[in-house]
Amino acid sequence: MLKKFTKTVALFVGLAVAVAMPISNTFNAEADGVAEIAMELTSGTVFHEKNADRRLPMASTTKIMTALIISEDCDLSEVITVPDQAVGVEGSSIYLKHGEELSVKDLLYGLMLRSGNDAACALAIHHSGSVDKFVEEMNGRAAEIGATDTHFCNPSGLPDPDHYTTARDLCNIARCAMSNEVFSNVVSTKFYEGDYRRFVNKNKLLSTLDGANGVKTGYTERAGRCLVSSAKRENMDVVCVVLNCYDMFERSQLIIESCFDKYATEIISADTLFNFNGCNLCLGEDCRLITEREAELEYKITDSQDRSAAAKLEIYCQNNLIFSHNLYTINSIESGYILGFFRKFNSN
Repeated sequence: MLKKFTKTVALFVGLAVAVAMPISNTFNAEADGVAEIAMELTSGTVFHEKNADRRLPMASTTKIMTALIISEDCDLSEVITVPDQAVGVEGSSIYLKHGEELSVKDLLYGLMLRSGNDAACALAIHHSGSVDKFVEEMNGRAAEIGATDTHFCNPSGLPDPDHYTTARDLCNIARCAMSNEVFSNVVSTKFYEGDYRRFVNKNKLLSTLDGANGVKTGYTERAGRCLVSSAKRENMDVVCVVLNCYDMFERSQLIIESCFDKYATEIISADTLFNFNGCNLCLGEDCRLITEREAELEYKITDSQDRSAAAKLEIYCQNNLIFSHNLYTINSIESGYILGFFRKFNSN
């Protein structure tokens, strides 16, 4: 029943050192969320945060973790029979029927587009044999990602005193999930028509925000209105979380637009040359640099403590380190490529 596929990297750090760059708290809308954060997807750079480490319920944004595990581990084409436990689950539903057959793919879309609690139950049982065992998987995966202030009690987000997260943890979980191609394709879909079901996405930012591509809404009386959202423009992806925010769509759009207005991503090519002590050095790989627009940058090249490197490049903005990466001689990089090629050749 269960097929294992390659697992998404937990929190993939950018090629450069990920450096937090919180923006000044200029978001003063009356409908501020109780907790909120915005981060760059690849590097984890923090653009904005407020109460980001406060433990709070997260309602159906829980389903991001559920969908991530299913996307990583399951064959979406497999057709399953709805288990009895998934019929009549309280809360939001896709109205599964006793003995109904449908694909894992249709259940996954029903989970994320319509927030079906019954779909969450069915998928959990399909994956692990029981909801309790699947919840263990959820908590284990959260630990792998580094979400140490998160604890799941169910796969749907139904209220429980021990079911909580933080805006920071949830954003990191969403960053990990958005790096999974199956997951990102699901949550960016406005309308889905499958072999067994059809669904319309509840996330209206997909239609109102330029570049929006995910991810999940949530609401319970205890958690309030919660939204994890994502958008991509040019070379930068922004992931935003607002918890207990009445105007969650408007607030999230304001935060994301502010991030794109203030920051930009530049690509430093692998073959860009830097001169140090009369030698031409390079990074050896393409690197991404996130900076404030129109910011004045200061470049420093110093000796590296890494014996394999010739030097180290550091880039500062207003005396804050925003980028750090080793520099290498061109000959050493070419030798490394040649050595790697021969090792691969010999192993074959």
